[in-house]
Amino acid sequence: MKTLSRDLSWLRFNARVLQEAQSPTVPLLERLRFLAIFSSNLDEFFKVRVATLRRLVKLKKKTRAKLGERPKRQLREVLAEVYRQQQEFGVTFRELLLPALNVQCIHLLSEAELTDQQRAWTATYFQEKVRDLLSPVVLDDTLHHLFLKDQTVYLAFHLRQPRDRKVAPDTQRVLLMELPTKRHGGRFVRLPDEGEERYVLFLDDVIRVGAPALFPAYQQVAVNAVKLSRDAELDIEEEVSGNLMEKIRSSLAKRATGFPARLLYDPALPAEALRAIKQKTGIGDEELVEGGRYHNFRDFFGFPDFDEPSFRYPAWPALAHPTLPRTGSLLAAISRRDHLLHLPYEGFDYVTRLLREAATDPAVGAISITLYRVASKSKVVKALLKAARRGKQVTAVVELKARFDEDANLFWADKLQRAGAHVIFTPPELKCHAKLLLIARREADDTVREYAYFSTGNFNESTSGLYTDHGLFTADERLTREAARVFDYLRDPRTAPEFAQLLVAPFGLRTSLNALIDYEIKQAKKGKEAYVILKLNALEDRGLIDRLYAASEAGVRVELIVRGISCLIPGQPGFSEHISQRGIVDRYLEHSRVYVFAHGGQEKVFIASADWMTRNLDRRVEVAFPILDEALRAEVRHLLDLHRHDNVKARDFENHFILPKDEEKPLRAQEATYAWLKKLKRRK
Repeated sequence: MKTLSRDLSWLRFNARVLQEAQSPTVPLLERLRFLAIFSSNLDEFFKVRVATLRRLVKLKKKTRAKLGERPKRQLREVLAEVYRQQQEFGVTFRELLLPALNVQCIHLLSEAELTDQQRAWTATYFQEKVRDLLSPVVLDDTLHHLFLKDQTVYLAFHLRQPRDRKVAPDTQRVLLMELPTKRHGGRFVRLPDEGEERYVLFLDDVIRVGAPALFPAYQQVAVNAVKLSRDAELDIEEEVSGNLMEKIRSSLAKRATGFPARLLYDPALPAEALRAIKQKTGIGDEELVEGGRYHNFRDFFGFPDFDEPSFRYPAWPALAHPTLPRTGSLLAAISRRDHLLHLPYEGFDYVTRLLREAATDPAVGAISITLYRVASKSKVVKALLKAARRGKQVTAVVELKARFDEDANLFWADKLQRAGAHVIFTPPELKCHAKLLLIARREADDTVREYAYFSTGNFNESTSGLYTDHGLFTADERLTREAARVFDYLRDPRTAPEFAQLLVAPFGLRTSLNALIDYEIKQAKKGKEAYVILKLNALEDRGLIDRLYAASEAGVRVELIVRGISCLIPGQPGFSEHISQRGIVDRYLEHSRVYVFAHGGQEKVFIASADWMTRNLDRRVEVAFPILDEALRAEVRHLLDLHRHDNVKARDFENHFILPKDEEKPLRAQEATYAWLKKLKRRK
C-alpha cells in the first residue's frame, strides 16, 4: 500500500483534534472547545464524505470498476474507525474532562445527580422557562411521515404504564420533539452556586426533570436523544447548464431535505422508540450509529466560562505590523515596498483599512476581489459597497459553491449587484479558491498603478482571528500585472492567460510543481543538495504524491508539514525513506500553504491558496505567488522553520507527539511565532 485513503487520513486529523481535548496542558475550557470542534468536524464528515461513499455504493458495479472505487470496503473501514473514535470521545468526556471540571469546582450534572433542592429548582425552571418552548409530535398511525431537521437534536419520549386503569396496562406511546436550544438561548443552564461550587445542567436534563409533569398520565417516561445528519454534497460540478444562482438556491433547499447520512442515537433508547422513529422517517439500519446520552457537542462552544481567564488560552492581542502604518495611507506604504501580513498574529484590519481607503480615494478607479467565504456581517463587502456607490468600478468574483457558506455569499452577491458592482459567478465546473485583491489607482504623474493583496486565507474578518494565514501587499508590477490576468480570465474564461511569476490553476500550477520537483531530482542525481519543504492543509493528489516518491528515491529530502489529509505514507524503505511528515494542531487552525524548493542554491519560496489535491489543481482557480523580496523570503522561511522544529504540538504520521530530543528546548511553533513577530515589531 503506497497511499492512505483520503477518508482514513482525515479521521487521523480529527484524532489529533481529540488529542488536544485530552491534553492536561491545554486550558480547561479550550479542551471543551476541542471536543466541540471534533464533534462539528465529524458531523461534516458524515454529511459529505460518508454520504459520498454511500452514493458510490449505489452505483452499478461496472461503473464503480471504471472509477476504480471500492466503496463498500472503504465505508466499512471508515465506520469502524469512526466507532473507535466515538468510544474514545466518550471516555475523554466522562473520565478526563468531567473530573477536570470538578477539580475546578464546576460540576456538569446529569439529571440523576441532582440533589432534592436542585431538582426542585430545576422543576421550577422547567415550568417557567422551558415548558412553553416544547412541541412534541406523537408517532402514531395518524402520522404518515416524520421529517427530521439536519444537525438538530431531538428528544424521544417513551411513555409506559398508564395511570388510567381503563387504558390497557401495556399501552405505550412514542413522541419526538426538537430540543429548543436556540429559543432557549443555549444548551446549558446554570444552577445556583453553593459556596465555591458551581453547577451546570444540560437543557436535555432540565426537560428530563420536567417530563413526568409534562406527561402525568404515565408512570414511566424515558427521554433519550437522537440526531440526524443529512447528505450535504451539492454535486454542482456535475451540472453544466442553466442559471447557476438558481441551481445553488435549489441545492440549498434540497440540502435540508437531503438523504439521511447518519442517525445518531442514545444506546439507552428503547427498541420500541427506535423502531417507531425508523418507521416514520424511513431511515434504514445502515444509517444508524450508536452514540451517547448527549449529541451536538459543538454546543460546548457556548459552555459558561465563569469569568475565569485561566480557563482560556492567554490573550495574544493582534500585533501592530512592523512596516505598515497604524494611521495614514496604506496605499502609499505599499507603493514603496512589499509587506507580509501574518494572521491572526497581526490584525486583519489592515485589509479592511486598505479597502476602505480605496473606496474613498478619488484617484482609485477600480477594485477587483475574489470572495470565497465572507463573514455574515462583512466589513470587506461593506467597503466594496461604498466603493461601488461612489462610482468606482468594482468587480467581485463570488464563489457560490463554497460549501456551507452559500447563503452568506448569495446575500452579499445580491447586495453588490444592487449597488452597481460587476459580480462574476464562476462556471459550474470551476471554483475560484484564489484569494486576490487588485486596486487600480491613477497616480500624480497620470499613470495607472496597480496594488495587490495575495493571501492564503479568505477575506473574512471572523475566521481571520482563528486561522493562521499569510498575505502579501505589493505594487510590484511583475505580480500585479499577472494578478490582473487572473481577473481577466475570470471575466472571460475563454481566454488562456500566460504567467511567468504566478503559478495558477487550472493552467500551469500542476506542470510547474512537477517541473520544480523534477529539478530537485536532477540535482540529487548530480550529488548536489536537493530538498522540498511543503506546508499544506491537505496532500491527496496521486500524481504529485508519486512525484514526491520519485524524488525520495532519487535522494531528495522531502519535509511535509500537513495539518489535515495526507494520503502519502512517509518513511517507507524503497519509495519514501527520505520523506518525513508532521502535523500541528494548536490554538489556531493552521491554514497557510508554503512551498519551498532548494533550486540549486537559489531557493524558491511560494505562498499559495492551493492544497495539493486533485480538485485544487485541476478544477479550481488557485494562485501560488512567489516571495520576491529577499528579506520577506527570509521571514517566511524563519516562520516555516519554527513549524519544522516544533516539539510540543507537532505529531508524526502515526499521530505520536514529536518530543524534545536530549537537551533540546521545548518549542511550540505558534507561541514562538507570536513572540518572534512581537520582537520584529519592536526591531523595525
